[in-house]
Amino acid sequence: MPDLDALSDTIDTFLLDAFGVLNIGETAIEGVTERVAGLQKTGKRVVVVSNAAGYPHSTLMKKYKRLGYDFAPEDVITSRKTVLHALSSEPERRWGVIAQESFGCEGLEHLDTTFLADDASDYDAVDGFLMLGSSNWTEERQVLLEASLAHTARPVLVGNPDIVAPREHGFSTEPGHFAHRLANRTGTEPQFFGKPFMNIFELAFAQLGGCDAIRTVMVGDSLHTDILGAQTAGIKSALISGFGFFDGHDPHRLIELSGIVPDFVLERP
Repeated sequence: MPDLDALSDTIDTFLLDAFGVLNIGETAIEGVTERVAGLQKTGKRVVVVSNAAGYPHSTLMKKYKRLGYDFAPEDVITSRKTVLHALSSEPERRWGVIAQESFGCEGLEHLDTTFLADDASDYDAVDGFLMLGSSNWTEERQVLLEASLAHTARPVLVGNPDIVAPREHGFSTEPGHFAHRLANRTGTEPQFFGKPFMNIFELAFAQLGGCDAIRTVMVGDSLHTDILGAQTAGIKSALISGFGFFDGHDPHRLIELSGIVPDFVLERP
């Protein structure tokens, strides 16, 4: 199938991944802003469902506007929103935060937090860890985190299960990579928030006020987050084959190898 428009007769609600669907890094994918606007104009509900935990919500909204998209703030559901929602039922703790401190504390203001850097004592002083973003994370900091957890077990909440993400010139290493590594080395069992886990879809469905699963599709470029997540949530799935993870590759071989089979394969968003 060529693009999202091919689904418009059978789909009312589109849940769109960001990287590989709306944009690659800081660049909108050609033609997608117009296509999304067209779906919205015909009355389709279009909601972003993204594992973008490193960015405050206002920063993402400014980014999408700059790229040419028109989303209501409540129609951008991120794994950052998901983990912060979960924290409302957690006991009070002092959290060590793994994220770019320069992005600010939006959404974290009510929490007792310390942004982790290169001081080993900061790691030992907190009661739990929030892994939100890894753009400034280093090998040295990962070693400090693993050493601290090996000494004293504490909760690790991961706001982005992604291992890597597509950028303009390759792939970035995401929090999921570091979370799986510390699990292997310390025995810690991280709690993941975001695709493919049900928690982010529950938040999206609550925002939508419910939806018809048969006429709802998750569109993404990753089998193990977007497509598997859609199957977990009981909705339809569409894999983008020409951008993001599968750009320049044949997705059908990997679909067969993984056993994760999307309902649709689209050449482009």
